[in-house]
Amino acid sequence: MLLTRRQAEIVALAKEQGRVLVDELATRFSVTPQTIRKDLNDLCDGRALTRIHGGAIFPSGNENVKYEARRSIAASEKQAIGRAAAALIPDNSSLFINIGTTTEAVGEALTDHRELMVITNNINVANRLRVFPSIEVVIAGGVVRGADGGIVGEAAVDFIRQFKVDFAVIGVSAIDGDGALLDFDFREVKVAQAIMANARHVILVSDSSKFERTAPVRIGHLSQVHTFITDRCPLDAIRTICAENDVNLIETAP
Repeated sequence: MLLTRRQAEIVALAKEQGRVLVDELATRFSVTPQTIRKDLNDLCDGRALTRIHGGAIFPSGNENVKYEARRSIAASEKQAIGRAAAALIPDNSSLFINIGTTTEAVGEALTDHRELMVITNNINVANRLRVFPSIEVVIAGGVVRGADGGIVGEAAVDFIRQFKVDFAVIGVSAIDGDGALLDFDFREVKVAQAIMANARHVILVSDSSKFERTAPVRIGHLSQVHTFITDRCPLDAIRTICAENDVNLIETAP
């Protein structure tokens, strides 16, 4: 599609920040919200962006949004999800935490726990938890991805397979309407699959924006997890999958 200059800037902002909001764009470009809504509708019709309530997101079909931008998307929702996940994990537990900004929020919420063993391929989680003497941190070996500090590759998969833990906390880049759990990097997916296979209880943490995104690599299916924590589940099909497969669905939004 042929973009106007303003529309091109909107797409660039969405790619950099992960999402754009109508009111903020109206202020930035000194136009009415109605004008911005028309721009967003045109961009979404042309599949340059994906519409969400109050704005739009960069669809990221083959490439993920930049890491710092992902941190800012739904930040308060991720904090609430993190607290809800941490509440399910008792002291004296062992757990995996994989790569992701929502899983990092779980790590933040675990700092008052005692006698935990945390095994992770996420350098950010390891660095945050290492200073707490009541938490033993074990970090996977492998290739460190510069974009987000994730450790990926066959070495990380082999390392994970040495353990059998009480809980796994996993994040994903997208959730399809049929329950497929999706990500971008097949190397990361292999690690996530090993984490799921070697935990007694799998906790999926994901904010509701993941229902509006897509990614090309399949991790697994929602039916393979035990607990799914999100701020809001907008899809009846997802609720049905959870109910039919005894997946405990927890929504943190009031």
